[in-house]
Amino acid sequence: MRGFLQRALSRAGYDVTSFANGEEAFERLKQEPFTLLLTDIVMPRMDGIELARRASELDPELKIMFITGFAAVILNSDVAAAKEARVLSKPFHLKDLVQEVERVLAA
Repeated sequence: MRGFLQRALSRAGYDVTSFANGEEAFERLKQEPFTLLLTDIVMPRMDGIELARRASELDPELKIMFITGFAAVILNSDVAAAKEARVLSKPFHLKDLVQEVERVLAA
């Protein structure tokens, strides 16, 4: 799925960097700034909520968007990153993903 999302966003004109798990993503976030963190909530080695929490500590201006297969997921209110984050529930069409990314970046 990561490959499909990366290709769809790249075709829409975005510069996309993807990682196999939350720990790899966090290590890269410590090295360079990003505009948007698009993360699945359920991932190996570090879930998306923990990744978002840590990432927002590094960069409070980082925009965050979650993807989840669990429509009823409630983000913990003490996660600072979750307050302004968007959640896109699976399944979704790739055009919906691109539109939601556009909205998040425009906000």
